[in-house]
Amino acid sequence: MKKIAVFFAVACAVGFSPLSAQTDKPMKLILPISAGSGVDTIVRAAQPALSKALGQTAVVENQPGAGGLTGTHAMIKSQPDGQTIAVISNNHVIYPSVFKSIPFDPIADVTPIAVIGSTPFALVVNKNVPAKSLPEFIEMLKAKPDVYNYASSGNGTILHLSAELFNDAAGVKAKHIPYKSVAPMIQDLVGGQVEYGVLAWPAARAHIASGNLRALAMLSPARVAVAPDLPTATELGVKAVSEGWFAVIGPPKLSAIDVARIRSAFVAAFDTPDVKEAMAKQGNTINVRSSEASADFMKSELKTYADIVKKIGLKID
Repeated sequence: MKKIAVFFAVACAVGFSPLSAQTDKPMKLILPISAGSGVDTIVRAAQPALSKALGQTAVVENQPGAGGLTGTHAMIKSQPDGQTIAVISNNHVIYPSVFKSIPFDPIADVTPIAVIGSTPFALVVNKNVPAKSLPEFIEMLKAKPDVYNYASSGNGTILHLSAELFNDAAGVKAKHIPYKSVAPMIQDLVGGQVEYGVLAWPAARAHIASGNLRALAMLSPARVAVAPDLPTATELGVKAVSEGWFAVIGPPKLSAIDVARIRSAFVAAFDTPDVKEAMAKQGNTINVRSSEASADFMKSELKTYADIVKKIGLKID
């Protein structure tokens, strides 16, 4: 009997569907963001396939507030029974550096399950900027330090820090113009009130296609399928790497069996044609990492943002 029990535990850990995973109780997927956002759209597209893979209904529950802290904190305080998880993004590892205090440790107080995929970021300029390439643009910025403006969706947001990563790597200085969200940021970029900024590809591509914005480089670690002819900043000698990503995390002390079971379900869900198509339409890349690799990645991202936040002296009360 002992050997049978051990075999059953191992089978669970490698992703087989144990009978105990089949339950009438729904699994709660907390999204610490508002409905309609990019990650929300992705998770809802995957919800039917995820429910099937889990053998139980996956219920998406938006819990926005405090920039995402509210929903994540609620998940952390839940029972580590494998029935409550959260899908988070870059903000999870940005906030500890940006805010003076947050109610949890983004690494120690969660159980990483899997980084699921990413959204490429592009460095864009308005159509009136004379520079037609990244080297030309950098030369233009260096010729007039602190004269040109770059836009972001707000202080301490991923788009702000991504632009700062570029500025730092390129050795340029410009004025930061923070907006309250992405929409007014894009409006002024297109209108020519600001010279440049970093945008997620799904938000930028229509404006690039229309000629109102021009993409000079991707900040992804490698070229992406949605824009194969667009070089990365790294290729052009500017070691600025940043992209949007989303990951699944659980409460602290979540068992290895539950981690393996949930990760396996996400792997299956994001390998279905419908989910692949939904991701591709948004320009997203699916790359499901192991729980160990996800933990290492989150720690690395935490350091990357902490370093740039310290360098620019940013703190938000």
